[in-house]
Amino acid sequence: MKLAVVMDPIEKIIPEKDGTLDLLLTAQDRNYDLTYLEPQDLKIIDGCPLAKGKPLTVNDNSNNWFQFSNEKQYSLSDFDVILMRKDPPFNMEYIYCTYVLDLAQNSGAMVINQPSALRNYNEKVSITQFPSMTPKTLVTSSLEEIGQFLDQEEKIVVKPLDGMGGKSVFVVDKNDLNAHSIFETITNLGATTIMAQVYVPEIKQGDKRIHIVFGQHCNTALARIPKDHDNRGNLVMGATAKTQELTSRDKEICETVGPTLLERGIYFAGIDVIGDYLTEINITSPTGMREIKRYSGEDVSGFFFDNLELTNS
Repeated sequence: MKLAVVMDPIEKIIPEKDGTLDLLLTAQDRNYDLTYLEPQDLKIIDGCPLAKGKPLTVNDNSNNWFQFSNEKQYSLSDFDVILMRKDPPFNMEYIYCTYVLDLAQNSGAMVINQPSALRNYNEKVSITQFPSMTPKTLVTSSLEEIGQFLDQEEKIVVKPLDGMGGKSVFVVDKNDLNAHSIFETITNLGATTIMAQVYVPEIKQGDKRIHIVFGQHCNTALARIPKDHDNRGNLVMGATAKTQELTSRDKEICETVGPTLLERGIYFAGIDVIGDYLTEINITSPTGMREIKRYSGEDVSGFFFDNLELTNS
């Protein structure tokens, strides 16, 4: 089996935390031939999806985690599987990349996740399809509406729709004199749509990452517990990680969301749950697999490839 991965520069990842590396290590253990691509390597010539790529070998070694062979030009139709693992921001260059991947999919490659799903299923806004599972949520660019939402709910979280890793996420209290300045900044003076959610105090017990693979939930959540002086449950922002079993509510959320994701061509997702509420559905490059394997022994990437191979058998 030939597998290509589209990702950010592999030399810049943090190997002990990187979920894409975990997937690649698992694929290599299963005798997949790996090829490394970056988004700018993709192109279309006379309707054919092509890319410059490098044969890749990966190692579970924080000092030497990859080696390349000589760069070649590939037809994307030559690959059995293409993992699209480019991190946000989700911008127009990301969209253009999915157009090339559309052609690859039409030529027979299995693209994960499907390009149309990556375009249409915003990681923040998609939770609004499941209102019974989410905290009270507002999506708008209106400064007035965000201000009214804060007045009604008294403590809220505001965040951009195209980010990741806790960047530009603010917890705002009704008495915060900086509130309207924050709203002006995050909305670009009302020109950019953002998400506001009621603050869920259970964030102090952790922002739970739960993986959904081919519509099925894994059995272990990764709780990312914010630092005492921060509200963000993101490992890159210094949150502490611990694993825990899924609660009955966690499973209810997964069993509600999972079939819809599978129907849309989203084969690998990481949902975020705070307390009893779904807060995000991450489908571009969800991570957390390395920590779950390290702390609990559950092999999320192995479960993914088990299902992938079952689907293709």
